Amino acid sequence: MPHITIEYVIMIPVLFAQIVVFPFVASMMAVAWTNSHREAELQDAADYLASTIQQFYLSVNGEEISAGNITHASTLPPTIQSYPYKATGSLRFADSSGVLTLLLELLGTKITVTSTVVLGSNVLWMEESVFESTSPDASIRIQKFANGTLLFSFGS
Repeated sequence: MPHITIEYVIMIPVLFAQIVVFPFVASMMAVAWTNSHREAELQDAADYLASTIQQFYLSVNGEEISAGNITHASTLPPTIQSYPYKATGSLRFADSSGVLTLLLELLGTKITVTSTVVLGSNVLWMEESVFESTSPDASIRIQKFANGTLLFSFGS
């Protein structure tokens, strides 16, 4: 009868693994994959915003464009997998160029991403502006002054 005891010694841990450990590991892998996918989508949105701001800078910076205001309504989706997101920006200067860093946060999760864009020395950023993805007024705003300075901000 010793073989029955050996079977129990082997089978109990295997059953435990099948009932408890396997579903737990599978669940953790699914959560990791979902978060990775959300992060990739949020990074795409951040890169799109940064690219749009840089394209506007290059387009509006010329002398042939007169002073005034431009508003670009967002074409980004309002949510990423049913989660809204918000973006904030901060501008610093390095080597006489403005470096704008955008921080995007997926609300309701702990996922954040950044995207950086290099602009010229004649750029300003309105620090308190926030891009809220679900706002009907979500936009990028540019104000060009007579001296050629460009003030960027988010509208929401």
